Amino acid sequence: MAGLAESGSNPDVELLYDINGLAKDAPHWFDRVMEFVGEYGLLFAIVLLVLWCWWSVRRRGGEDAAPSVAALVWAPLAAGVAVLVNVPIRGFVERPRPFKDHEGLEVLVAGKNDFSFVSDHATLVMAMAVALFVANRKFGVVAIVLALLGGFCRVYMGVHYPTDVVGGFALGTAVALLLSPVAMALLTPLVKAIERSPRAGWLVSARGREDAAGRGAVIPGARKESAGAEERDLAA
Repeated sequence: MAGLAESGSNPDVELLYDINGLAKDAPHWFDRVMEFVGEYGLLFAIVLLVLWCWWSVRRRGGEDAAPSVAALVWAPLAAGVAVLVNVPIRGFVERPRPFKDHEGLEVLVAGKNDFSFVSDHATLVMAMAVALFVANRKFGVVAIVLALLGGFCRVYMGVHYPTDVVGGFALGTAVALLLSPVAMALLTPLVKAIERSPRAGWLVSARGREDAAGRGAVIPGARKESAGAEERDLAA
């Protein structure tokens, strides 16, 4: 398995050289931007999307607030589970980084000495993006586009083969979708319990607590006026 994609006629290797070749022709500052975006930026952007979606859900409130927040909690958990699943896969395949087997690559990030297949970055960002898509289509589509761009960046940086990225996308998607029913069954009751908490309920639904407070409020003098009207009716 370690010799996977060693042939120069392999489309995987050819596509690697084509994409990574863009880094050689690009200005130095652009390569530094791609390095930051591919290593940290896009992951950070997807996390911000998850937080933005959560903020929108809790402000809207309603009966579906708890299931929606539970789905959003699953997004980072799915990413973590997918990366853990990838640990034995990488150890079994033992595919070296592309720059160790192929010369002439423009490697933008040094110190990548672990195995290449499957890409942890691609797995993580796609798992989070797909889980977010399950929770909210609008935010999820944006996150999936960012995840795809992140995979392109990993090949551009010379640290992964294209198939490393595709494998990461497949793994992240599978974990996020296949384990979603189990995750929702476990997380939804927990989030509903948090929603009922007087201290932590704001994490799930801001409007729900305001509505509950409004329904429980008593307008001063209302009971006296009602009682007075009833007395007048009885006297009549």
